[in-house]
Amino acid sequence: MLTKKQRDLLLLIDTRIHAVGVPPSYDEMKDELGLASKSGIHRLITALEERGFVRRLPNKARALEVIKMPEGLQRDEPLAPIPANDSFEIPFVGKIAAGLPISAIEDSYNLMAVPPSMLGNGDHYALEIEGESMTGAGIMDGDVVVVRKTNTARNNEIVVALVDQEEATLKRIYTRDGMVELIADNPDFPTRSFGPDRVEVQGVLVGLVRNYQ
Repeated sequence: MLTKKQRDLLLLIDTRIHAVGVPPSYDEMKDELGLASKSGIHRLITALEERGFVRRLPNKARALEVIKMPEGLQRDEPLAPIPANDSFEIPFVGKIAAGLPISAIEDSYNLMAVPPSMLGNGDHYALEIEGESMTGAGIMDGDVVVVRKTNTARNNEIVVALVDQEEATLKRIYTRDGMVELIADNPDFPTRSFGPDRVEVQGVLVGLVRNYQ
């Protein structure tokens, strides 16, 4: 059996997910249920999770999924849209060279908020750019790129490529004549060619975040 507050919260979460794709924020939950603090929301969510009604998802700012609903509990009409500044959190795993390859993971593990419109299916991560070899593609030193994890890529896509299982770099990829070319978007940097056994795709570029200071 669920308490009234647990049922109300579960219905709120389920309705909002079906209306706009993500659950409400903890502040929105608190206000909707008339609670004084977010700690009450945490307790309600823990209770729903223990009873198998919701599940927490990793690496997302609004990390909840409704698994089931109690018999007879139906969602209401869609609620008002959530604020436009909603965001998901993805791992920020360090710096990557847009020139000569450097280690892909230099920093300690952190999370970074990005707009949900940047993300499609699958897992994503963020990397800070160091170097100027991709300026022709609008990717500058100090930018942060959002990468979708994948081991495959089409010709001319911008990828994170791991070379010799040690070094990573951000380049356009092109496979021809049995060789893998890593192509810079800056004429000052040469195209580098490798045998296919030396290059592993670690992800494909899907977005870019820039701070203006």
